[in-house]
Amino acid sequence: MLETFRALADPSRLQIVALLLCEPLSVGTIAERLRIRQPQASKHLRTLSDAGLVEVHPDAQRRIYALRAQSFRDLDSWLERYRRGFEQQFERLDHVLEDLQVNAKNIKEQTNPALGRG
Repeated sequence: MLETFRALADPSRLQIVALLLCEPLSVGTIAERLRIRQPQASKHLRTLSDAGLVEVHPDAQRRIYALRAQSFRDLDSWLERYRRGFEQQFERLDHVLEDLQVNAKNIKEQTNPALGRG
């Protein structure tokens, strides 16, 4: 998983992933769309490939790159543990905030009984 995060840590590689999300592309097309040189695009694609995030398919003289869906499913599964933990913490925080609001309302009503009759 660490290799996945290292590969995605670079902004150019994130842009490549965003491009490939729409459709498989050749190295030349990726370089053109990102306005980088083809060797730079190839280097980034190699890093993404080594991390298992993209796959390459030869097409005559071109190499077409596409995202590997399974790698992103694995990443999503890994993140789900943290997502559930955060959701549980937010739910507990919601309950605490609701209790605080009820307590604050009760205190106001006790200190100013006219508010409670409203």
